[in-house]
Order: sequence, then structure tokens, then C-alpha cells
Amino acid sequence: MPAADEKLKVLFLCTGNSCRSQMAEGWARHLIGETIEPFSAGIETHGLNQYAVKAMAEAGVDISHHQSTHVGELVGIPFDFVVTVCDHAAENCPVFPGKARVIHVGFDDPPRSAKDAETEEEALDYYRRVRDEIKDFVESLPRKLRVLAGNK
Repeated sequence: MPAADEKLKVLFLCTGNSCRSQMAEGWARHLIGETIEPFSAGIETHGLNQYAVKAMAEAGVDISHHQSTHVGELVGIPFDFVVTVCDHAAENCPVFPGKARVIHVGFDDPPRSAKDAETEEEALDYYRRVRDEIKDFVESLPRKLRVLAGNK
């Protein structure tokens, strides 16, 4: 664990770093940025999902400046925690040297859920639901990390 005055470095990892991990990083910066230093990456890169950008903007969080990042681009950052936010990333999570603890919290895949949506509004409903689930998780994250670190 970092010194008391250092922020925990937390990586949100997903398959393509286009949606769920981006939303998690955005919420973490917005809600608990004083507690952790959030990052997001993918085991692949798929670009930034524009429906995710729209859904987050509706909630007052701007992720439009984010970029899809491959986990290999973050080599050398000493993460304290890696949070896998999709099952594929959990199953294919790379090994992180050092002290990084891996936590899996799977969220539904909005692009997959919305693929048969007939309108943009209908598609956005899937993104909004997952956005709100991720927000709830991120709000509880500092407490969960303290418990995992043994600092109840």
C-alpha cells in the first residue's frame, strides 16, 4: 500500500477499453479522485464508445477526452488494485508485477445488449443502466479497498 499521503493507483480493466472501464475511470475521477488515482485500459483497444460518452455526459461526467489504452501502455505503473469490469478481461487478465491485487466486478456489456436496439434512445437505456451500476460500485470502492488492504 502507498504511504498515507499517496493515492491508491487503481486500474479499471476491460476487453476493449471503450465503454465500461472508461465509465469506471470517469466515475472514479469524479467521485473519489481525492482517494485514488484511476486509470483504465483494455486487453485490446476498440476506441471510445460514443454512447458511453453520451450516457456519462447526461450524468455530468465528461469522458470525451479519454482514449482507448492498451494495458501494455501502462507497464511500469505500480498499481495497487486492478479491477476487471468484464468477464473476458477477468479470464484474460495479464499478470501484474508487484503488489497489484486483482478484483473482479462484472458488468453487462452495453454494446452487446444494445445491438438490437431500434433507436438511439433505446440503445442508450442499456448504457445508462450499466453507468448507474458502475457509479454505485465506484462510490463503495474506497471502503472495499480499505477492507481488502486490512485497514477497516
